[in-house]
Amino acid sequence: MRGLVPAAVCVLALAVASLFVGVSDVTIGTILSGASDEAAQVLLVSRIPRTLALVLAGAGMAVSGLILQMLARNKFVEPSTAGTAESAVLGMLMVTLLAPETPMLTRMLVAGACALAGTALFLGILRRMPLRSPLIVPLVGIMLGAVISASTEFVAYRFDMLQSVRAWETGDFSGVLRGRYELLWIGAVLTAVAYAAADRFTVAGLGEDFTTNLGLNHRRVVSLGLVIVSLVTAAVIATCGMIPFLGLIVPNLISLIRGDNMRRSLPWVALLGAGLVLACDIAGRLVIRPYEIPIGTTMGIVGSAIFLYLLLRKNRHAA
Repeated sequence: MRGLVPAAVCVLALAVASLFVGVSDVTIGTILSGASDEAAQVLLVSRIPRTLALVLAGAGMAVSGLILQMLARNKFVEPSTAGTAESAVLGMLMVTLLAPETPMLTRMLVAGACALAGTALFLGILRRMPLRSPLIVPLVGIMLGAVISASTEFVAYRFDMLQSVRAWETGDFSGVLRGRYELLWIGAVLTAVAYAAADRFTVAGLGEDFTTNLGLNHRRVVSLGLVIVSLVTAAVIATCGMIPFLGLIVPNLISLIRGDNMRRSLPWVALLGAGLVLACDIAGRLVIRPYEIPIGTTMGIVGSAIFLYLLLRKNRHAA
């Protein structure tokens, strides 16, 4: 597609820059000269896994937001405004309390099951709302997420697990090392599945009656979308914590330029999601160097500003 290659080159440039930004002195000259084994170790153990995690998490969460907006038929819905992320955190807490020796893959699957239940509950509430304002829908999701989050923190407080909950709720890639990010490849596979089923999601976004008239099973398409969104969200939260606003703003920005056909817009959404997360993480490493600002904070600032712009723009068009 036109313009996709230059966009991919920009994301690649950000990824290369991410490899050489940090406290440790890692440069191309140091690596090629072989003068420092420590620099090579930092690159292999920390920088490359961190950069891959940023790309995979950014692309996966942005595509998850796009799918969720299609299924909810609302532009202001994403995993953190639909109860999905909060439910995944609850799942992580429960499995950590009840079975602390459980492998990370099993924890992610339990978190994914909880995220699936939370998202299905959100969509079930929406179906029972006779009149749905575009701005009321995300408020319903935010209220549902707040109830789930309050329940999670109450349980965490009783069992002295608030620190762990805070880590899952605040995105941070500083702890990503080799061997601790590979769950995110599941998100890459599910993103490819989403691209294969993109036309079905586009049709499902036109409503159940329209989908059924075209001979598609609406319930099956929605179930596939919910599974993708839930597992990707759970994998990201288990690896690096919640990344706010990403799944909301990226699909909206791409929709303004490329329209609502998911097959055409999905590669752009994935690239912009990866690029935005890379840019915010690099900025977080440079602003107060040698310390870092977590991606949850930088993305929250950038995302909230863009979200406010989208809200005001929608209201201006509605007026």
